[in-house]
Amino acid sequence: MKLVQFYLPESGCRIGILDGDEVSDITSPGLCSTMDLIGRAAAEDVTLEEVVSELGTQGRYSYESLNALPDDSKPHLLIPINPPEVWGCGVTYKRSAEMRDEDTTGAKGIYDHVYFAQRPEIFFKATPARCVGPNGHICIRSDSTLTAAEPELAYVISEDQNIIGFTVCNDVSAWDIERENPLYLPQSKIFYGCCALGPVLATKSGIGNPYDLKITCEIIRDDKAIFAGEINSSAMKRTFDELTDFLCRDNPIPIGTVMTTGTGIMIPNDYALAAGDVVEIEIEGIGKLSNPVREL
Repeated sequence: MKLVQFYLPESGCRIGILDGDEVSDITSPGLCSTMDLIGRAAAEDVTLEEVVSELGTQGRYSYESLNALPDDSKPHLLIPINPPEVWGCGVTYKRSAEMRDEDTTGAKGIYDHVYFAQRPEIFFKATPARCVGPNGHICIRSDSTLTAAEPELAYVISEDQNIIGFTVCNDVSAWDIERENPLYLPQSKIFYGCCALGPVLATKSGIGNPYDLKITCEIIRDDKAIFAGEINSSAMKRTFDELTDFLCRDNPIPIGTVMTTGTGIMIPNDYALAAGDVVEIEIEGIGKLSNPVREL
């Protein structure tokens, strides 16, 4: 099952199920967001599918008509979940460790060390106000000259620390700030428009094997793809259970928290983001997340 949130000018945020090219509106009183659905499922100790099966359809819309730039005067897709918190994991792919150590100006070898260490790198990434959904603008910090896209598989955590579902994440990062000094990591990672999520929240039942998903990324500039890369989630060193275990150690995590799992597509410095670019990240079984870029 693939859940979306979308906006209608006359009624605001709606919840829908994506089936093929059609979105069925399942919004009902008290259930106006995916977080409402997640809360109901937790309260009744049932699955999201069981909650949704009891809801009627309020209307149908073509996905293509909703997959548009956000505009309050027109219907459009929203971020598929408004997570109370977003956390990130780094150096979960070998290539990521190698490239980060090559480019850092201090503390050489720390990324490779983390790759092989028992404890993963985990960092706070975003709150809802810092996140955007499909077709929303991701941003370049005003004090960064090397901001990069980081294509990632992300998952949503339930009340009992299990996985509710998966989505696509762009963990936009100011690499030049982090490379200057690893202690600057929060400034590299946390700023307005630093995290894009979408286009759907795909529940586990519809995703297949999450450790065998093709992940692709394209950067489009002036209507031409200037970069294209791909990886498979099977190349990830850490398991989701392992990452969740470390995240939740002595750290109270609210239901609906999003965890991003690191990137294996390391984009060369030559393709740092520029205003006007469009980043497209697609993950098998979930969909394509597309976001234009602007400078802050």
